[in-house]
Amino acid sequence: MLRYLYADELHRFPKLARSMFLDRADQFKTRLGWDVNINEAGEERDQYDDLNPLYVIWEEPDGSHGGSMRFLPTTGPVMINDVFGHLTGGSPICSPLIWEVTRFCLSRRASSVVAGAIMLSGGEVMEGFGLTHIAGVFDDRMIRIYRLIGSSPEVLGSEGEGRNRVYVGLWPYSPADCERVAARAGVSRELSRMWFNAAFGTDRQRRKQRTA
Repeated sequence: MLRYLYADELHRFPKLARSMFLDRADQFKTRLGWDVNINEAGEERDQYDDLNPLYVIWEEPDGSHGGSMRFLPTTGPVMINDVFGHLTGGSPICSPLIWEVTRFCLSRRASSVVAGAIMLSGGEVMEGFGLTHIAGVFDDRMIRIYRLIGSSPEVLGSEGEGRNRVYVGLWPYSPADCERVAARAGVSRELSRMWFNAAFGTDRQRRKQRTA
């Protein structure tokens, strides 16, 4: 199942949280060789984890992490502006209607459903919070994954070569994309909405107050 948790709620799910940060270390440092910091506990964390982001996390039956990604409003500090702003033509992406998504991570044990369910959560976040787009930084391997899942972004800029190529992209809110991702993931929209509403309810105003 998917859980939507802000950073200040992670203490309620210690196994889920710890295994997420351990899997991030395994994916980004061990498998991909990124220049990321690993703390003494073996976890990959960065400064954006200190800003109370919203995490979408697939919880396995044993309570461990299967996959996840992280959301932050672009009205505050975000990687897409702070680190990769030169790839957007020098114009920061800053809007209450656009959130950044980063740290898309899959456990080595993740089933084929997990990636699609997590991508579908992006549509739920956009619909539920009244967003027009989500923005993201991603590497070359994700192009194929997004295509297979059925939700490819508009690429704004890129740099690097081969597997090290990095992109900045925008995903517009699209009900058709949501339905296509749901079908390919094997997760119904009804179930996906149930997971979202379990975290936030159906009151959009209350959800907006949580992010103010």
